Amino acid sequence: MDRRCPAAHPDDPTPCVGPVAVTVLDRTNAGADGCEHHAARLLASLQGGRVYALPNAPTGAAIRAFTAADGIRPFCWIDGPRTEPSQLSHAENRTRHGA
Repeated sequence: MDRRCPAAHPDDPTPCVGPVAVTVLDRTNAGADGCEHHAARLLASLQGGRVYALPNAPTGAAIRAFTAADGIRPFCWIDGPRTEPSQLSHAENRTRHGA
């Protein structure tokens, strides 16, 4: 099996997309470097997470990961009904609450 970036959750079956380009930090400043794909999925699963481009990142990498995370449900690789706000994407919650 190919190695995946540190931002890839062990239960997330998806492969990396592109190079390791960003760092995702949680509220306590613990972080993981990752490809844009896994960074977005990780960011979507955190409350108060942030993303920063690494020095050699392609232009716009952090913005792309941040924007993608908005529409991704937390722990999106877990199947099952998703009805609670904590289980929905930020975009879904904004739509539900008319924001």
